[in-house]
Amino acid sequence: MNYALIGCGRIAVNHVKAAVNNGLDFVAACDAAAQNIDLLFDKTGFAERDKVGYYTDYKKLIAEHPEIELVAVATSSGTHAEIALYCIEHGINVIIEKPIAMSIADANEIVRKSREKGVKVAACHQNRFNIAVQKTRKALEAGRFGKLSHGSIHVRWNRNKDYYEQAAWRGTWKQDGGCLMNQCLHGIDLLRWMFGDDVDTVYGATRRQQHPYLETEDIGMAVVAFRNGAIATIEGTTNVYPKNLEETLYIFGEKGTVKIGGKSTNNIDVWDFADETDDDMENKGLEEATSNVYGNGHTSLYADMIDAINNNREPYISAVAGRNALEIILAIYKSQKTGQPVRLPLEDFASIDMIGEFEND
Repeated sequence: MNYALIGCGRIAVNHVKAAVNNGLDFVAACDAAAQNIDLLFDKTGFAERDKVGYYTDYKKLIAEHPEIELVAVATSSGTHAEIALYCIEHGINVIIEKPIAMSIADANEIVRKSREKGVKVAACHQNRFNIAVQKTRKALEAGRFGKLSHGSIHVRWNRNKDYYEQAAWRGTWKQDGGCLMNQCLHGIDLLRWMFGDDVDTVYGATRRQQHPYLETEDIGMAVVAFRNGAIATIEGTTNVYPKNLEETLYIFGEKGTVKIGGKSTNNIDVWDFADETDDDMENKGLEEATSNVYGNGHTSLYADMIDAINNNREPYISAVAGRNALEIILAIYKSQKTGQPVRLPLEDFASIDMIGEFEND
């Protein structure tokens, strides 16, 4: 399958490895700064760069390579929707790094346009493929938790000034959003997915506490009420001293309790069920080794996307999943801005609606 990568920054290493692991024919790469392509291939040890076309303009890439079947978009967050929609319009299947968009309108358009054009779109929420997450999802689908009571996601990480100075778009409302949008979206996706997707209301508060050089929040907290009666809390921050602490998901049901921990929801810290079996003993204390906070899921996500294209089915993590995670974050932002709970579905809100929110801090 012919493949191209648009955006060759920090996360692109995982995309190159996933493409190679799945045997994709790497046709072209694009980055606004052409030298970033070579830097990326140096980092990954990619041996066939002489077969890859280099581009600084993604439209030119697409025009000159009509054979491309799959594109990954890994640019700055604020350009994801524009590039993805251009690819979809040209009949190309797309993997979109998180978030899939910065506005609910753009996310809805990605869903609508992909259906109109008959192409597959996957949101790059690779942590759904973590071993701990998959085991928990299977227990949930088997009804082992019973009635869900409540849960929470905690993303307690550190990002310092050096991190934000690596790229001018970071920490801006137009191109990035704050810690909830950038660092916490994966955890928020897992929370909504596990608790049934059907959200009633979101009530949130955000602050800029320790990063005065940013436009955006560095701490966000929220309460989410689901229509199935369950409630959940969200805590996301980049203010933890001195380094990343944890990304932890709790699920509490009438017949089961699970705590997924580790740096990126990659370990099982608690696994207790009323109907315990011998297989459960293997899950207690499970740890999945990861080389970074991005985890190991990109290769599995690519494999699923390739299969979805070949068999004309929806990807495991569809554009709708990307839209749903974004909706929670934008609802938190809107709640901060208005001081009121926000009822879902959310309409007409974007990260840029938060411009100036912390100017008087």
